Amino acid sequence: MTYSAHYQSPIGNMLLAGEADCLTGLWIAGQKYYAYTLGRDFTLREDLPLFIRTKHWLDDYFAGRAPSPFALPLSPFGNEFRQTVWRILQDIPYGQLSTYGEVARLAAARLNRSSIAAQAVGSAIAHNPISLIIPCHRVVAANGDLRGFASGLDVKSRLLRFEGSIK
Repeated sequence: MTYSAHYQSPIGNMLLAGEADCLTGLWIAGQKYYAYTLGRDFTLREDLPLFIRTKHWLDDYFAGRAPSPFALPLSPFGNEFRQTVWRILQDIPYGQLSTYGEVARLAAARLNRSSIAAQAVGSAIAHNPISLIIPCHRVVAANGDLRGFASGLDVKSRLLRFEGSIK
């Protein structure tokens, strides 16, 4: 059974999705690919212990306490390549940045490939179904420019300023 809940954050309303014991989705209202892995058969359940833990995680994040992306049981739906990219994103520390090229280099190494295009990484990042907790907002262009973010560059900029990654 899939459940959902809502969370009101400083960057907008968020939709949480999950099974009884693992988070499968967290989307910011208005983002591209909003709830694309949720499906049609789900039940609203704000009191699910998993969602209570997730809301505490989000409270800590927005209070500036830098919770670990490994503190919650996550189970995003995606192929091996996307799963690899999303695991790499979880390793980017709070307040730090990485580049699409660096994520591509790390993904290629983990998948035993000679190379992976940064554009392919960008697509995997855009389809991240657990925004914020899997910190796709911490990836920037090689020159430091903010590029693509499913919730918009204004939200990406706000999150990075909040974390102290940019001014």
